Amino acid sequence: MFKIAPHFRLQEWVAEEKGYFKAEGLDYVFSDSWGKGDLGKTHAVPDKFGAYQTFEKGREEGVSCACHWTVNAAAAQGHGKLYADCYSVAPSAVFVPPDSPVRTPQDLKGVPISVGYQSGSHYSTIQALEQYMKPEDIKLSFADGVLFARMGKLVDREVPAAALFSGPYYFAEQLGFRKIIDTTFMITTMLSGSPDAEDVRKYFKALRRAQRDIDLRPELYTHYYRNEFPERFRDQMDTRRWGPGERIVFEPYTRESFDDSQRWIAEHGIFDDGKVGEGRYEESVVTLAA
Repeated sequence: MFKIAPHFRLQEWVAEEKGYFKAEGLDYVFSDSWGKGDLGKTHAVPDKFGAYQTFEKGREEGVSCACHWTVNAAAAQGHGKLYADCYSVAPSAVFVPPDSPVRTPQDLKGVPISVGYQSGSHYSTIQALEQYMKPEDIKLSFADGVLFARMGKLVDREVPAAALFSGPYYFAEQLGFRKIIDTTFMITTMLSGSPDAEDVRKYFKALRRAQRDIDLRPELYTHYYRNEFPERFRDQMDTRRWGPGERIVFEPYTRESFDDSQRWIAEHGIFDDGKVGEGRYEESVVTLAA
């Protein structure tokens, strides 16, 4: 049975609605990688436990997603294979409350920004802010939970700033939270264990059809964000105002992309020595394109 773990995006839900998975002959089941109910989405996590650590621990799904930096690093360490036939791009930004004195990126100097450790928000926030300040002036907080947990803390005014992407990004905008800087980032797919190659092809063929539908009429599908949001926020959500979110790009994730990312990670000291490095592309990726 092929386990599908939506990544806070619309494509899997559209493919389910339109019957694209079934049309491809995929025998599948949806899996909530955060755990059942709101608890899995909003629980506190240990400090410095993020996307990379979930790959070290071992994910239940044979096919799952994370930011491309973490998938690169995890694949280079043998925790799976980066699927190199496509990638995706997610809208992301640093938000602050409407009444915050922070109005420009420079104002974030020394301000704790809630991010996920060794997750997309971690890397992308550094990447965006290093244009404005020295590395030692970028203050990141890793103790504020997973995506929806830190979003909730921002809404409740328990943190001064948070990095959010896709659905939570649009929700913060809707509520009037101030976007200080865009931090858009790339996401790649990890193949863990031994998923059937033909099932993987079927899965992505269905997602490709779903992506075309979303590009054509995004307003028909933004309601699917509700499927993954915690219950406490659903009455406030007006997804008619929201955008299409993460977009899958059906182009190769190249050696150049892999090596550039590995260099960037190494230069910024995000992992211990030996966990990143160039020259591991062939052993770290898999391609199934005909």
